[in-house]
Amino acid sequence: MINQLVSNIRNTGAPIVVGLDPMLGYIPEHIQKKAFSEYGETLEGAAEAIWQFNKAIIDNTYDLIPAVKPQIAMYEQFGIPGIAAFKKTTDYCKEKGLVVIGDIKRGDIGSTSKAYAVGHLGRVQVGSRTLAAFDEDFVTVNPYLGSDGVNPFLDVCKEEKKGIFVLVKTSNPSSGEFQDQLVGGRPLYELVGEKVAAWGEELMGDEYSYVGAVVGATYPEMGRVLRSIMPKAYILVPGYGAQGGRGKDLVHFFNEDGLGAIVNSSRGIIAAYKLEQYAQFGEANFADAARAAVKDMIADIKGALEHE
Repeated sequence: MINQLVSNIRNTGAPIVVGLDPMLGYIPEHIQKKAFSEYGETLEGAAEAIWQFNKAIIDNTYDLIPAVKPQIAMYEQFGIPGIAAFKKTTDYCKEKGLVVIGDIKRGDIGSTSKAYAVGHLGRVQVGSRTLAAFDEDFVTVNPYLGSDGVNPFLDVCKEEKKGIFVLVKTSNPSSGEFQDQLVGGRPLYELVGEKVAAWGEELMGDEYSYVGAVVGATYPEMGRVLRSIMPKAYILVPGYGAQGGRGKDLVHFFNEDGLGAIVNSSRGIIAAYKLEQYAQFGEANFADAARAAVKDMIADIKGALEHE
């Protein structure tokens, strides 16, 4: 699937991923009212509003982008109906030719880790049949428990030709409490990066590994170091826009071929209509605002890469 991601990025010229992280506060009132009129102010009503919101965003952006990244917690908060909306969203995105990165941040060991991997990337045995459950193309993985937690994902990735993005240096302010701690005189995130590179050696696509890394846009200098440590790992870069990252900060995450990184923006796109620069679209045209925000993001990143 890494080959498909690279192909999609080349075809669109857009090294970006749209984070489908819907909060009810992002969803325009007219969509909520319609959903609640059908299902009431219930978990089912919330899930329907999320699905209709996602569908409109996807319909207005899928031709511009290579991939989406739904964050599962935003759906889990609405219980079983929310999880159903997550699956519906994932399936619809794949129908549109988009690569789906399930932002699940799982990290456990043994049979538990295997169950997560099978449920999200692989196929589960049901009697005489093997069935795909969530069926994302990539998922995010927390490596804190070591290889015991990651190996079951690697096994499923090998079987299914799918991939993972391992948390290496995250974009949140307190990430340094653990990730920056020195181990043998080196920050922990560098050691994790080396492990990602080693895991990826056994799972190579045509140009890049099925094992990628998450490195926040808010730490560009660390991105430069990690890029050299993980030359064949695709880097998923959160923190663009709403968290302060800009195109000029991101050039070091990419390789000389202009590939090697994919930059995520979530609320900066899906809730763009709430931002001053897109206010002219209004709430009714929220999906048009999202499309405009995607175009601006692509231009920002491409412009930065061309001037590097």
